[in-house]
Amino acid sequence: MGKSLVVVESPAKARTINKLLGKDFTVLASVGHVKDLPKSKLGVDVEAGFKPEYVVIRGKAKTINELKKAGKAADRIYLASDPDREGEAIAWHIADEIDATGKKTKRVLFNEITARAIKEAIANPVELDRSKYDAQQTRRILDRLVGYQVSPILWDKVRRGLSAGRVQSVAVRLVCERERDVKAFVPREYWSVTAEFKDPEFSAKLVKKNGKKIEVDNGDDAAEIVSELKECAFNVTDIEKKERKRRPLPPFITSKLQQEASRKLGFTAKKTMMVAQQLYEGIELGGEGPVGLITYMRTDSTRISSEALEESRALILEKYGKEYLPGKPNVYASKKGAQDAHEAIRPTYFQYDPESVKSSLTKDQFRLYQLIWNRLIASQMTPALLDRTKVVISAGPYTLQANGTIVKFPGFTIVYVEDKDTVEEKEGLLPHLEKDTKLDAPAVLPKQHFTQPPPRFTEATLVKELEENGIGRPSTYAATLSTIQDREYVEKVNKQFSPTELGFMVSDLLVENFPDIFNVEFTARMEAELDEIEDGKTDWLGTLKDFYGPFSKTLDKAKEGMKDVKREETPTEIDCDKCGSKMVIKWGRNGKFLACPGYPECKNTKDFKTAEDGSVVVVEKTEEPMGACPNCGKDMFLKSGRFGRFIACSDYPNCKTTKPFTTGFKCENDGCDGELVERRTKKGRVFFSCAKYPKCDYATWKLPKKDSE
Repeated sequence: MGKSLVVVESPAKARTINKLLGKDFTVLASVGHVKDLPKSKLGVDVEAGFKPEYVVIRGKAKTINELKKAGKAADRIYLASDPDREGEAIAWHIADEIDATGKKTKRVLFNEITARAIKEAIANPVELDRSKYDAQQTRRILDRLVGYQVSPILWDKVRRGLSAGRVQSVAVRLVCERERDVKAFVPREYWSVTAEFKDPEFSAKLVKKNGKKIEVDNGDDAAEIVSELKECAFNVTDIEKKERKRRPLPPFITSKLQQEASRKLGFTAKKTMMVAQQLYEGIELGGEGPVGLITYMRTDSTRISSEALEESRALILEKYGKEYLPGKPNVYASKKGAQDAHEAIRPTYFQYDPESVKSSLTKDQFRLYQLIWNRLIASQMTPALLDRTKVVISAGPYTLQANGTIVKFPGFTIVYVEDKDTVEEKEGLLPHLEKDTKLDAPAVLPKQHFTQPPPRFTEATLVKELEENGIGRPSTYAATLSTIQDREYVEKVNKQFSPTELGFMVSDLLVENFPDIFNVEFTARMEAELDEIEDGKTDWLGTLKDFYGPFSKTLDKAKEGMKDVKREETPTEIDCDKCGSKMVIKWGRNGKFLACPGYPECKNTKDFKTAEDGSVVVVEKTEEPMGACPNCGKDMFLKSGRFGRFIACSDYPNCKTTKPFTTGFKCENDGCDGELVERRTKKGRVFFSCAKYPKCDYATWKLPKKDSE
């Protein structure tokens, strides 16, 4: 019997599986997709029933030839790409190239790269899944129809190089709407009044007056209340104790892993998925060779296998004791609409605890593996038991309240506690108190507060928002967040997303001209329809027809009716200092600027800013002295160039000495002592990166504020 060919996506995955299967198998990698729609044109024949025109991806012809050659020599071909829609599409395209008849080709599916899972999958191959492939193909065609037909309108009306995406544009819209809520927010003043008791020492907050909830809106009212309370006797009127259980959280699904890695580790969604991919495909563990440490990292299921349940429970019993092990395994329901095709993200081998493999992992791999390990172990432990005490204190017409929590039994929290997106007020311990206890006259302290605007999105909260609204799927979140930043529609400042001027403009134009396409409800409904196609409940061609009819009409209207920002000119009262004409505000690739309307005869341009009264003020460009030239001794100046600001000798061209403009801020990558220098993207946007690039790849759109700011 000849060898069998196994085809996977990545070389790392191929090495791991090759070790597990042995000499009777040849394992090759396709290195991702081998075919796709062409980049140079739409690639979808709408009139011929939305027929896609797939072409071999540039550089993949050699890969396909190698797979064909190996396929001819093999008795069986096993397509073992990832068990999701993208993996199914890869399998179909490879099968089409190397075994068009399908006589030798089978599909194998596994959720973890272990000897047991791989051999079981090989022993029980399945047919290629047409419905899953149709779902992926429908998504690809939808995204191409939207992106390749809306983007050119933006090129014509705003600037070249812009893109519109079915999911990414909705994500930008969410960021823009949140930013407008932040800007429109009007803070409201309120005051709290706290009594600080001694002997015993604790504090209580004012909550009621004459039995009704009290709100203190200003300092005068707060001062009056404080004055009255100082004349009152304080008495404990009620003590309420309740035991509360805090139950463990389920093991990770993709979105929750991205959120928690953002909060706990500071990882972007893209970085989380990249590191998780490495852990899944295989890590070299000394003499053992490559070992896949976690299960498949794109999943919306909280289910784990019976074997994993048994192993995790045995580990908990051995390491933590029987009081930390529930009588039966904890089972978690997956969220509504979950595909539930794969297990949750969990360790594959429980003998490889994080500390035992730490020396074989990078710092980031170890931190993410530890996060996944701890979450899974905690998910199978007993609840934490808390004693929550509420003490009610009367003082004349006023009622005060003190809350405290005591951990009676830590349960799962000895292993794992989830981080929160919002800062919660912590409840401290309370002293032993009895009902009707008279309390000594306290210090009564008023404190001013202001209501806070809704928080800007972080990576964690934006993924959460997308997930809760049914926008995108586990495999799309990281790419969506990366795309909206790469396209310069949003920027990340202090780990929070803010829309750029370009982001606001593009989002507003798309929402105004495509109100039924770029909205949350429509995008979520399309995701549900894709799921139904995968389940075989809906016809993919019908879905495309239902979408394209209304979309094509809206597209025609937008081509004519969308505001032409590129050619729009806003008059000002500022005189051109070269020809005397009144300058106008125009839009360019770097944003708004002042230009002479006499172009091309007069090419004068200036930067400007808008003053508080709404008037336009010219910002003059100045050369800032930056010390003496190390070569000739003459002054060096800060200049602006194509790739950002830099420092240059004033005696140019006789002396061509230059050096990067350093900002004075240190690189924020762990272990790097480099300084941040200013650079510029190809599109002209300023960013800051480590002077030690490419050794260090840290970059940021905005510098942190100085203490004086």
